[in-house]
Amino acid sequence: MKSIDIQGTARNGFGKKASKELRKQNVIPCNLYGVEKDEKGLPVAKAFQVTTEAVRNLVYTPDIHSVNLTIDGQTVLAVMKEIQFHPVKDTIQHIDFYQITESKPIIMAVPVKLTGLAAGVKAGGKLDQAMRRVKAKALYNIIPEKIEVDVTALTIGKTIKVGDLKVEGIEFVSPKQAVICSVQSTRAAAAAEEAAAEAPAAE
Repeated sequence: MKSIDIQGTARNGFGKKASKELRKQNVIPCNLYGVEKDEKGLPVAKAFQVTTEAVRNLVYTPDIHSVNLTIDGQTVLAVMKEIQFHPVKDTIQHIDFYQITESKPIIMAVPVKLTGLAAGVKAGGKLDQAMRRVKAKALYNIIPEKIEVDVTALTIGKTIKVGDLKVEGIEFVSPKQAVICSVQSTRAAAAAEEAAAEAPAAE
């Protein structure tokens, strides 16, 4: 997994009004969760802020990253947990980060890349990718930049599901029956299949 450095500063103002003022200055309110807990064992949020420019390469990319997050000179290892966009303007409204350690597994949505030429496509079918990302649980340094799925043997009408994935050291937590990709029949492929099915009977 790639790594990126992000600088932030502690946030003192809270509430909708304070957050609105920050956004006017192209500054994003953020929270960091993770190691620190309260007396009930619940995660404690560390409030901070970053500039829009500071997180541009983290947000506007198909890649996943670990983050060397420095807040007022103190650096922690983290990942982006959740991001909120404005429903109309599509500007970043808020980001939650999660502090990670080398010994505790995390869950990340990892991009899926299909490789190979499906047998069903050769026969005239159409390859459809239903999932672009799959949730994977592992130590952060084991999680790959992408999950490669070989579709070479995939024939018309067949699918590859999350439960079919096997990667050492990784537990996939997306629903096992969720379809990652399939080869759908087109008119040309359907005609070829029908002709092939009728040929033995004619003989």
